[in-house]
Amino acid sequence: MSADINDSPYQVQVLDRALGILDVLSSDGPELAPIELSQRLDLHKSTAHRLMMVLERHRLIERSPQNGKYRLGLKLFELGSRVVSQLDLSERAQSYIERLVRETGETSHLCIMDDGEMLSLTNVESTRTVRTPATVGRRTPVHCTAVGKAILAFLPEIEVEALIKKRGLKGCTPNTITTMTGLKAELQFVRERGYAVDNEEIEEELKCVGAPVRNYSGRVIASISIAGPAYRMPDNKIPTLGRAVVEAAHEVSNELGYQDESI
Repeated sequence: MSADINDSPYQVQVLDRALGILDVLSSDGPELAPIELSQRLDLHKSTAHRLMMVLERHRLIERSPQNGKYRLGLKLFELGSRVVSQLDLSERAQSYIERLVRETGETSHLCIMDDGEMLSLTNVESTRTVRTPATVGRRTPVHCTAVGKAILAFLPEIEVEALIKKRGLKGCTPNTITTMTGLKAELQFVRERGYAVDNEEIEEELKCVGAPVRNYSGRVIASISIAGPAYRMPDNKIPTLGRAVVEAAHEVSNELGYQDESI
C-alpha cells in the first residue's frame, strides 16, 4: 500500500485487532472457538473471521481439525526462536568484534543473511576520525559485500544460483562482479583463503574483509567483517587483516559450539 499507515486509522485499527487475537490466545488459550474470540475482543463475527483467516494464512494461528478452535501457530515459535538465536549470537560476538576493532583500527560488523540480503546485527565503530559508520539493521547486497560472499561461498551451489536469480547481480561500482561465472570464481577464492574481500565493490574507496561464523553443526550462519577506507587497506595488508578477521570469526564459532577438526 502506498499510503502511510499513520494516515490510515483503519489500517492501524485492523492491525491492533489482529494483535489482540494473538494476545487473547496467548493468555486465555490454548484453544478458543471463533465465537469466543469475537466475544472477548468485542468484534463482530464477520470481522473476527476475516482477521483469523489472515492470521491463519500467515501461520500465526492455526485451526484444530478436531474441534474447529484456534490456537497460536508454529510461525510464532519460528520467529521467537530466530529472535533468541540472533540475540544470543550478538551477545556472544560482541567482545570479539570489539577486540577486532582494537586490533585493526577499522569498524567491525556482524551480519546474517535474511531474505537474500545481508542484515547487520551488531556493529562497533572505529575510533579513528576517518571511519566507516555503523548502522544496526542496515541491509546490503550479498554479491558485492565481504559479509555476503563469506556466507555465499559455503552454501550449496544450487542455493547460490537460486538466490542470484532472485536478487540479480547489480553493479554498484566498476569493481562489482556482475556475472555468475565471475562470482563463482570469486567464491572459490573465498573458500581457499578462508575470508572474503570487498574490493571497492559496493562503494568506491571502501574495502571490507569478512569471514564466516559457524554454529555447533558447522553450518555457516553469519559473518564478521571489518570495513575501512581503501587507502588504509592496500592489497599487501589484506592477508594480515584477513587472518585477524578469520580468528575472530573462529572464536565466535567456538562460542557457538563449533569444533574445527582440521585444526
